[in-house]
Amino acid sequence: MHRCSVIIVFLLATPMIAWTEEWSQFRGPLGNGHSQATGLPVQWTGEDNISWKQAIPGEGWSSPVIHQGQIIVTAAVPVANTEQDYSLQMLVLDGSSGEITKTVEIFRQDGSTAAKIHTKNGHSSPTPIIEGDRVYLHWGHQGTACTKTDGTIVWRNRELNYPPVHGNGGSPVIVGDRLVFSCDGGSDPFVVALDKNSGKVLWKVTRTTGASAKFSFTTPAVIEVAGKLQIISPGSGAVCAYDPADGREIWRVNYGEGYSVIPRPIFAHGLVYVCTGYGTPHLLAIRPDGSGDVTKTHVSWERQRAIPHTPSLLVVGEELYMVSDKGVASCLDAKTGKQHWQQRLSGGGGYSASPLYSEGKIYFQSETGVGNVIRATRKFELLSTNKLGERTLASYGVTQQSLLIRSDQNLYRIGKAD
Repeated sequence: MHRCSVIIVFLLATPMIAWTEEWSQFRGPLGNGHSQATGLPVQWTGEDNISWKQAIPGEGWSSPVIHQGQIIVTAAVPVANTEQDYSLQMLVLDGSSGEITKTVEIFRQDGSTAAKIHTKNGHSSPTPIIEGDRVYLHWGHQGTACTKTDGTIVWRNRELNYPPVHGNGGSPVIVGDRLVFSCDGGSDPFVVALDKNSGKVLWKVTRTTGASAKFSFTTPAVIEVAGKLQIISPGSGAVCAYDPADGREIWRVNYGEGYSVIPRPIFAHGLVYVCTGYGTPHLLAIRPDGSGDVTKTHVSWERQRAIPHTPSLLVVGEELYMVSDKGVASCLDAKTGKQHWQQRLSGGGGYSASPLYSEGKIYFQSETGVGNVIRATRKFELLSTNKLGERTLASYGVTQQSLLIRSDQNLYRIGKAD
């Protein structure tokens, strides 16, 4: 009952990401990896149970988002006859056929000044957000933009310069009339809110922690506590809650030298679940009703074993599910942290994609293209192991009775077509 009331309040407070059949942002309409879709496929290969496969130009690990039968992804496409310049593009695909119906260049990345990226990253990793007929696109230090769903550019902002480490990563979130994201580069990290209608900076707050390595790549979460919204944004050394109105820091939990933090926080059972990044990640369950530094007072439980560096967490009912980057999956009691089971997933390879829940099943996608489907229960039950045969780091998209999986070469629609 408590979980249902949290969801209802959250929907009323943030109608811009209300639960619909549209997959409108990173990890779905509520940003938590849950899908209401029925009949999602349980078995597939690179050739079987495939509705279509569409080659995606260039590179990028942004996840697909869906609006009224259209699929939108971003890509960084090398510009011919240049020294590693990239065209940063929005691609629109027909959901039924996979055909690319529109290509819009949003920015041009200058290869002579672009920072080096990590081997697990690309030049187009943040996932877009769709709200109404607007698409919000983000390339970290390269810029942020808004278009209409038909590709018409509404605004562009390239004012927020900072020194990236390993390229771009975290995605933005919409809070009322604000588009909020973190800019955690090699120095002077900050969190910023843009006016979603104009792209102008509404507030910008410095993130101050004791961590030596300043860079991180998280996507914020929006929660409601005692009738007020909070933006939960982890970074190197600490997770902070910010007031959407002015960026005021409400509370923080410090975690020392944790850096390169990637997983998106989630909120359930009155707790915020946060992973603390490299070198040894911890999982913290935090009560978000405090103020100031609540490191010693509001961490309900903590765990250190097999915690993900990259994939986000998943809460289903009373259980918390996760997979480490090395492929060890765990099921914990979400309220206490007690372990129900821990199991190495089939298929080998690392894990970067965040898990997906639908109809009592959980989907884990490995970097080697292997999809593991398990039953969402307190006893480990593997339902299938599915080999796509291509490298996959992006998280799932969902449209009707189909999964959308982006590989390093293609976008796949797996399952039934429209």
